[in-house]
Amino acid sequence: MMIKNVLVTGYRAHELNIFGQKHPGIPYIQKAITAKLVQLAEEGLEWVISPGQYGVDLWACEAAIALKEQYPHLKIAIITAFAHPEENWKEDKKEYYGRILQGIDFYETVSRQPYSGPWQFKARDDLLFRKTDGIILVYDEETGAGSSARFYKERALKMQQEAGYGFLSISTEDIQSLADEDASSLSGEGMDIG
Repeated sequence: MMIKNVLVTGYRAHELNIFGQKHPGIPYIQKAITAKLVQLAEEGLEWVISPGQYGVDLWACEAAIALKEQYPHLKIAIITAFAHPEENWKEDKKEYYGRILQGIDFYETVSRQPYSGPWQFKARDDLLFRKTDGIILVYDEETGAGSSARFYKERALKMQQEAGYGFLSISTEDIQSLADEDASSLSGEGMDIG
């Protein structure tokens, strides 16, 4: 099944114990997402759609923005649950969010008011699933029991069974293997220079 509009989401930064943009794991998360996006872009992907929360959502948007040079037809959207989700973020996160917003093609909020209840997240998620035909989910069963990403996995798998919704998963193991590859190529392990 071809995916024209993909939802990309996963862990929030704090769920991965990431508290700043300089964390060494972020580039590997982005590298894993980029690989999936390239695969989909080669098959006709048009839109990358994100809930825009701080963590995998925004790192995926940044990765997609970088791909626009190679795939100029690719468009990126952030659809948030409520107005001004970044309001209580630290300054560096707000600046990062502002840079991401400058690089995307579409921004909308499901509820035009500030946070007022969990119904806003439900309404956003209903819209995100309705507007997409597949998901790239950064999630791991072992580490994600209490994660908000677990809900996305359950819903996506249910939709996959009922309507052929596309499901692409990126585990922490996938990300770790990218980091390990980089480490071994930097140290020269496995290189035959004889």
